[in-house]
Amino acid sequence: MEFNEKLQQLRKQNNLTQEQLAEQLYVSRSAISKWESGKGYPNIESLKCIAKLFSVSIDELLSGEELISLAETENRSNLKKIYSFISGILDIIAIAFIVLPLYGKSDGSYIHSVNLLSFTETTWVMLIIYWAIFITMIGLGFATVLFVHFEKESSYNLTKKSSVVIGVLAICFFAAAREPYVTTLLFLLFVMKIYVLMKQGQTK
Repeated sequence: MEFNEKLQQLRKQNNLTQEQLAEQLYVSRSAISKWESGKGYPNIESLKCIAKLFSVSIDELLSGEELISLAETENRSNLKKIYSFISGILDIIAIAFIVLPLYGKSDGSYIHSVNLLSFTETTWVMLIIYWAIFITMIGLGFATVLFVHFEKESSYNLTKKSSVVIGVLAICFFAAAREPYVTTLLFLLFVMKIYVLMKQGQTK
């Protein structure tokens, strides 16, 4: 007997509806429906809750092959989540472009480096664009971390694509604005982000 059949049998033996079982396991009714129709498996924590609720062992719920498959799926899911978090953190690192002395400021006969808070060697329009780029990157980073934490995959995919687009535009803009240090660091950050997203794609 497969897991989906065992779960359905245990639920009915205990006179529980899918809604009632979902409430006790703190999952959605659609999750129970998916498990019982054989379209997926619960994660390890939900599986432990099911075993405890019905006073059975995990070995009784799943065959050896099913356990291996579940463990592999759980591992891939955890890796994907880690890479997603790293992707968001790389965007949050854009704070460094505000506080680090990466911008040249003329002081008499020589030029020294200052952070964006002290940078005045450009027009106010350009400064607004500088700030807008970095604030957008930081905001996307925090949004990514939140979406991953709350498992909002569609929203995460949107922020991921937006982050890549903003990254490309930022590199092009600062290269055109002749900010070599900023351009170089943005490029390195972008390369790291692409590497992380590629590793994430390999976990599917």
